[in-house]
This record gives sequence, structure tokens and C-alpha cells, in this order.
Amino acid sequence: MKKILFIDRDGTLVKEPDDYQLDDFGKLEFYPGAISWLARIADELDFLLVMVTNQDGLGTDSFPETEFWPVHNLILKTFENEGVTFENVIIDRTFPEDNAPTRKPGTDLLQDYMAGDYDLTGSFVIGDRITDVILAHNLGARAIWLDDGTAPGGNETVWNHENLKKAVVLKTTSWKDIYTFLRATGRQVTLSRKTHETMVNLTLSLSGTGKAEIRTGLGFFDHMLGQLAFHGGMDLTLDVKGDLQVDEHHTIEDTAITLGQAVRQVADHIPAINRYGFVVPMDDSVASVAVDMGGRSYLQWEVDFSRERIGDVPTEMFKHFFRSFADASGCTIRIEAAGENEHHKAEAVFKAFARALSGALALKENNHGISTKGAEQWQ
Repeated sequence: MKKILFIDRDGTLVKEPDDYQLDDFGKLEFYPGAISWLARIADELDFLLVMVTNQDGLGTDSFPETEFWPVHNLILKTFENEGVTFENVIIDRTFPEDNAPTRKPGTDLLQDYMAGDYDLTGSFVIGDRITDVILAHNLGARAIWLDDGTAPGGNETVWNHENLKKAVVLKTTSWKDIYTFLRATGRQVTLSRKTHETMVNLTLSLSGTGKAEIRTGLGFFDHMLGQLAFHGGMDLTLDVKGDLQVDEHHTIEDTAITLGQAVRQVADHIPAINRYGFVVPMDDSVASVAVDMGGRSYLQWEVDFSRERIGDVPTEMFKHFFRSFADASGCTIRIEAAGENEHHKAEAVFKAFARALSGALALKENNHGISTKGAEQWQ
């Protein structure tokens, strides 16, 4: 389902004039950073852009259309020239005293988005007024409040109303902050997987700091997944309840499948990522891992263990973990490792895999895709 950015115009994309009516080119001033950072959002992130604006009395004697459209069209054209195209521009023309349901924070003009195949919980309203925050709440979306202190009133209303306060996920004066926040938010996923053998609950953020809260019931496996999170720069919360009274197989396999599905789900919405490998020395051991997020599942495993178990994990399950991850994520993984200490060897593999995966999923500076084929997308 498509996610949407519902974006206010005056006070958000352009500075709001003192008389709150942008009816002359002499009053037009773009909000600092709006053009450049919204262009990056449009280029790099997977959102539809919808402009939603109240224009008090547009078409009446107090605000003739002949004064509105030339300035408005220049705003749209300026953004379009920088790669920012609005899927829709929704304008309400009523006066505040009319209390019209079409006027923000009313949602009557947005019914197509509320009834259609859209992910409103993953969508945002970006605006500078209390009405934008209330609109987000009414839509079931979240609010990004671009508050430079010039919008008339409303601040206390938001921070004294718990539901509205919860709707605001970012309060800033900077479009750069908005870009950074949206980029990180789009790279987070929460998944649950339940079978007769296991129950896996996972939250993964690829734009994290390496924090991990992992409980699988297998101490050494927790340690390896912690290395994956830390060295991959991911935040990973994982709780697994498996049939360990049988053996470790289902717990490790279903964890790998859920983790792979989470990575695939995030990668599906990244228009352009890198693809590369990594080598990690670990005392006496060395591991080389290459990851290709091109959409084809394959594992090449060149690792031999001389011990049957490391801690509470059978060493045969390491290969199965990466095979299950490759199948679920749709990626190619090539792993080679050598060394004398089996603990170090396993740890080097997970660290190298973390670095390779992090690099493979990093956003590229351009949006040229990941393959000359032009069709490397999962359906």
C-alpha cells in the first residue's frame, strides 16, 4: 500500500505573508530548504505527495482567482523543475467561520485516500498549524510539525491534548530534519511469525545505532545476532519462543526467515541501494562475506567447523541460518571463513555479514537503481 505525505503549502513550502494571503509575486518566499530537501524525499523515498491547503475565500472578491493562480502555478512549477511532482493538489476555498467539513482539519476532500488502498498509518501530514496536526489525527496518520513560531496560536492546544501530542512525531523548523526523519522511518519494520513450532516477534530498523534486545532462548545465538545488529548499524528487537525441548532447529530457522522477510520488506521500498561484500579478521580467524540484494536467492558456504556445538548452538545450524535468510530475503550470500578458534570463526562470519548487509542496504547518493536490467524488483 502506498504511503502519502499530505503537505500544507503556506508556512510549510512557502513563507506565509503577514496578511496570510499569497496573492502577489512580491510576497513569494520559499521556505528555507523546502525545495532541495523535498526533492531528495521525492527522489529517494517511497511516498506519494499530496498538497492540502486552505485558501480562505478563494474566488470571492476578497481573494480573486486571477491573483491566486499565477503565484500558485509558479510554486508548483518551481518544485516540478527540481523533480517534485504533487500527485494531487487539494484546495479548500471556504472561510474559517464556515466550519466546512472540506476545510482542514476536516477530511471530506480526502475521502479517496481514506477509502483507497493507502497506508495511512505509515503516512504523514506536514504542516505549520494546529489544523495540520488535527488533520493527521483525523486521518489516522502522523504529524510532522514545521513550527518556526510564526503560525498563529495552537501550540498550547497540541501539547495539552494527549491524542494530538501523540500524533506529532517530529517538531522542527528544518526540512533537513524532515528528510532525515522520513529516511529513517522508511527503513523500519515490525513483523510477527507464528507456527506450531515457534512464535517470533521482531522489530528491525536499518537506520539504527546498533542497539539490540534479543531473546531466543539460545545464548550463543543471541550473541551472534547482537553482533549482527551492532556491526550492521541496525536496531533489532527480537523475542522468540520456540520448541527448544525438541531441539534448536526451528528456533534458528524461523528467526532467520523472519529476519530475512523484514530485510526484504524494507528493501522493497528502497529505490536504489548498494551491493558489496566485507572482510573481517577476528584474532586467528578471518571471514569474507559478499551480499547481493538483487532479488535472487543463493547461498555459497565455504566454512568448516571442527566442533559439533559452540555454546548451545549446533554448528550445522549456522549454514542453515544463512540459507533460510537468503531464501526469505531474496538475496545472494557468499561466505568463506577460516581459523583455529571456532567461536572466533563464527563471530567473524556474523560480523562480516553484518557489514556486508549494511553496505548492501545503504541508500545510494543517486537513484539509478541497482541493476542495468531495470527490473530487479520483487513482486
